[in-house]
Amino acid sequence: MGVTERYVTGVLMGSGMRTTSPENMEPSSTEGGAEEKLVRSLPHKVILKHGQELEEEQEELAEHQPLEQEDLNFERWKRRPIPKRTLHQKIDDLKTYLWNAETNEFMGRSGKSWSLILLFYAALYLFLAAMFGGCLFCLMWSISPYHPTFNDRVMPPGMTMAPHLEGHEIAFNASDRKSWRKYARSMEEYLRPYNDAAQQRKNIPCDKETYFMQDDLDEAAERKACQFKRSWLGQCSGLQDANFGYSQGMPCILLRMNRILGYLPGQGKPINVTCGVKKGPPEVLGKIEFFPKSIFENKYYPYYGKLRHVNYSSPVVAVRFTGVQQGANIQVQCKLNGKGIINDSPTDRYLGSVTFSLEVGA
Repeated sequence: MGVTERYVTGVLMGSGMRTTSPENMEPSSTEGGAEEKLVRSLPHKVILKHGQELEEEQEELAEHQPLEQEDLNFERWKRRPIPKRTLHQKIDDLKTYLWNAETNEFMGRSGKSWSLILLFYAALYLFLAAMFGGCLFCLMWSISPYHPTFNDRVMPPGMTMAPHLEGHEIAFNASDRKSWRKYARSMEEYLRPYNDAAQQRKNIPCDKETYFMQDDLDEAAERKACQFKRSWLGQCSGLQDANFGYSQGMPCILLRMNRILGYLPGQGKPINVTCGVKKGPPEVLGKIEFFPKSIFENKYYPYYGKLRHVNYSSPVVAVRFTGVQQGANIQVQCKLNGKGIINDSPTDRYLGSVTFSLEVGA
């Protein structure tokens, strides 16, 4: 059998056809003739095609051969650890990141890229600023600076006191000037705007006992305010006694009702003020004096706000405790009493009342 015959035999074996080797073949003219006819009938291109398929099948068989022992060693396939970089290398990388001389890039970006980014953010923030300014302008244009838009649910007023230094606690010894001097200074600073000369220069005298209504004026027009002179506070004015009674063991305090825009307290009647012992026998507090009166008069209301009531002075009630039991820690509560006033709120102790501790030593 020649070269061509052997090649065809190999091709037929690779394609799965049953063949026999020449040594095992029995001489038969019929089979020999058939083989020769088959070889002669196969074109040259078919022989080349089957040869290429044979090579591909041999490669596939080689790929599916069992792995050698050295190929099963998975340690060789593990990822190798990255070597640690030195400080010098890190510094060089940082310098290159900040400025790359080869590409002329600063922090990884070219000049054109930085320009586009800066232009974008400048336009973005200008747009946001313009939008915020427009919204603010519309808000200020739609509201009035002189009175709130919605004030139909005005809460009842609270009450504050002076002196108010270390919480609501007044404790001193009448014979120790250092213990009560701070209270006298606080009272003096509080009453400075009520000096008679300042009140006569800024405000007008009012004799009426009714509300001082000024709603007929223009919205932006300045409202007048009634005078409240310091001298009206008598023994608690600091004019007759610069120590406000603290050196004698008869301290004074000042009570003021909180300002509420447009509020008319008492529904036409003055608000009364009372003080007493919150817990304990009432006689430990002794006699109580009020200056100028124990009421907040209606002529100081309503309040029209800082922009229109520029020189407004809130009325105050001075309270003097002339017979405090020495050495006793007394819880004193002063209340507002009148129509529409709430002075027993369980959640807000300053609503309509104020509570403080008073301890007077010899």
